[in-house]
Amino acid sequence: MSQAKRYLLTGASSGIGEALARELANRGYDLVLAARRIDDLKLLAEELSNKHGRKILALPLDVTDFAAAQAIIGQASEALGGLDGVIANAGIAMSSKVGSGHFDNDKRVIETNLTGAIASLDTATRLFLQQGHGHLVALASVAGKVGLPGNAGYSASKFGLVGYMRTLQSEVTRKGIDCSLLLPGFIDTPLNRDMKSRPFVISVERGAELIADHIENRRSFAYVPGWPWALLAPLLSLLPPSLLGKYF
Repeated sequence: MSQAKRYLLTGASSGIGEALARELANRGYDLVLAARRIDDLKLLAEELSNKHGRKILALPLDVTDFAAAQAIIGQASEALGGLDGVIANAGIAMSSKVGSGHFDNDKRVIETNLTGAIASLDTATRLFLQQGHGHLVALASVAGKVGLPGNAGYSASKFGLVGYMRTLQSEVTRKGIDCSLLLPGFIDTPLNRDMKSRPFVISVERGAELIADHIENRRSFAYVPGWPWALLAPLLSLLPPSLLGKYF
């Protein structure tokens, strides 16, 4: 069957999510865009719908409301007349060193980046198993392979998402469901502009273009961009932790 293009995209109001919404709309996708900032999201949805003639809708979502993160799967399916894919992109970063007294920040990051993503992906998996097809996409990070000093909570959330998606891939193989685990490196967004080092940073527009390519090709795993991270990330993961602190 030809690949239908009715997707839910979380975290779509800014950063990678906004750029990816623009790229996918340009490629002919019908979208439900979800995020907390519903006013910004409605303006984006209206702009893209008028520009590309696609069905693009905005729904409010705070993924740390786990019941809402589950319910939005059915809402998106109803709004689009069916659902072919879910892109778990919503994420935050709050830098702090371990032992600095900012446990609440780490807790919020993990609830947003990991638990909120799982809530939506789990519900989407159930729907896709019932209908016999679907595409599950998770935006993790190179930080899910290399622990970034000063970002333990963020790194933990992305390590967890990598592990979850790897397990999910093993469970749904040959059941009509595709899974794409994508690991961006440094993509220029407000999320990382306060970091002291952003090696090999690329523009958010270029990042969205590469991510959309992987979604369309249903790549099971990819770094974004592939070069140099496909080589560098596995090597960095082998470095002594004391050396990582000198570069990040």
